[in-house]
Amino acid sequence: MASGSRPVSELDDILMEQRLSALFQPIVASNNQTIFGYEALIRGPSDSPLHAPMCLFDAASRAGRLVDLELLAREVVIREFGHLQLPGKLFLNITPATVLEPRFKNGQTLIYLEEAGIDPGRVVIELTEQHPVDDYDLMREAVRHYREMGFAVAMDDLGAGYSSLRHWSELRPDYVKIDRYFIQNLHEDAAKRQFVRSILELAHGLGCKVIGEGIETRDEYRALLHMGLELGQGYFFARPNLNPPRSVAKVLENGAGIQRPGLRRFSDTVASLATRVPPVAPQLPLAELAANFHRHPDRRSVAVVRDGRPLGLIHRQELMNVLTSPYGMSLYGRKPVQQFVRRDVLVAQQNMPVEKLSQRITTANDLHGDEDFIITDDAGDYLGIGTLMALLRKITDLQIHNARYANPLTQLPGNVPISEYVDQLLAEQRPFAVAYCDLDHFKAFNDTYGYARGDDVISATARVLLEQADHEHDFVGHVGGDDFIVVFRSGDWRRRCERLLTRFSEVTEPLHDPAHRAAGGIHATDRSGRHVFFRLLSLSVGVVPVRPRQYHNHHEIAAVASEVKRQAKHIEGNAIFVDRRFEPQPTDTPASLDLDGMEAEFSPA
Repeated sequence: MASGSRPVSELDDILMEQRLSALFQPIVASNNQTIFGYEALIRGPSDSPLHAPMCLFDAASRAGRLVDLELLAREVVIREFGHLQLPGKLFLNITPATVLEPRFKNGQTLIYLEEAGIDPGRVVIELTEQHPVDDYDLMREAVRHYREMGFAVAMDDLGAGYSSLRHWSELRPDYVKIDRYFIQNLHEDAAKRQFVRSILELAHGLGCKVIGEGIETRDEYRALLHMGLELGQGYFFARPNLNPPRSVAKVLENGAGIQRPGLRRFSDTVASLATRVPPVAPQLPLAELAANFHRHPDRRSVAVVRDGRPLGLIHRQELMNVLTSPYGMSLYGRKPVQQFVRRDVLVAQQNMPVEKLSQRITTANDLHGDEDFIITDDAGDYLGIGTLMALLRKITDLQIHNARYANPLTQLPGNVPISEYVDQLLAEQRPFAVAYCDLDHFKAFNDTYGYARGDDVISATARVLLEQADHEHDFVGHVGGDDFIVVFRSGDWRRRCERLLTRFSEVTEPLHDPAHRAAGGIHATDRSGRHVFFRLLSLSVGVVPVRPRQYHNHHEIAAVASEVKRQAKHIEGNAIFVDRRFEPQPTDTPASLDLDGMEAEFSPA
């Protein structure tokens, strides 16, 4: 009896003295790889047998004090979240059973939030599934109650527990968390990937966001990114902490090439957003600027520029507020505009990709939705003014354009964006290299193992290409089937292609059965109906280096790329074949393999 009473006494002391600690673990948004919010986790005293949450809540449940513990946990979490001034949303764990108990205090959470200065719209009530719930009428009523208070609702551990799929159907949460079992080693398990794909498709149809929890490795995160996961959580980003990180940028930089495939789409630069609004000099009287605004009623702001360099902006509305105040014109009309310029404005260079600007704005805490920003040339001189609305329209147009032509399996850009990008580089007279990548023996592999494993090969190839591409300069596209295009603007494209072949073998060889790996290939029927031995999958890459004024359009480059790719496929195993016809050949150094000015660069065994 004494041993059973100690946890109860310990629990009473914890509740009375409020000896709970709040830990926070970041939830990362995949679209811009910033922190979307934090899940709050509660802990008992570190020197107590009730430190672990499972022990703590089990003791409270046995003692009939679960409601008391839940309310205290909320108070502690919300107070600490406000104290730390953490960005994004707060995911607050709630045990469904306590919501339905008569002793539960409705509206108490709102009081805690008001005291901490936190908007209820930032809170997500996360329903944890620790016990079976049979009364769905009451559960739906509880969910409705929370939504009326302005909270969103999340469901935890989808795929585990008692009846999580029915919970999803009955409660229609705003977020669902995929159980960590389906995330662990997902990149090596086709069945888990198929489960996650199904959940993502279902969530898309229901208008629900999916969070993958328990992400611990770079490979798991890459696989989830490739499948289109919106939100991720796990030790890979950060462990639960009393003072959690505000950014995961360093973690992702150290992840060597982790990027969402959708970021490498056909893009545009900030220069396309510039409106050529003539600037004004710092010494211009305020009254003359007001007259300028009067002559141009569509202008919302004007840049103040000295010697070509922007000092900041003056907004129409702010100027009118000053001049229309009592005695405003007489007091301020003759004063120079430089005394009223807003210097804390966003400045973006013309060559910055619009997606990068969007990420910069999204992560800023001090910008308003109606603000304008300054656009400069590469030297930092004033070029024009951009608006957030124009940026939003541009991003939306690009997303629609990319989605229209994206490959449905890899989500990489298809033929139209590839051709547009190549023509754009030709028009700008920039040097680049086009690599045409084609899988060898893929039909035999697909016929032997089935389309599901074939899809895994295609997806793995896309990931490898994205890994080896430079995220700032290179462009990865999917022509269709097992054909891919990489447009390299990075100068070290040869080294990247060599690494690509090595990495391709590492990734695709395990997708063959052990017996086929031991035999070095598979027996399958060829296109003529003959039974033939095919070697393991390999990759042939034909590269066309392009210099200014060598080609007129993408059609010419595509014809040459197809030719050099065919030459690469004549070489057994992984191979790179480079077009040399426009390069001067040294007379004293014969090429290792030269066919009408083309040379095999690399062919590992």
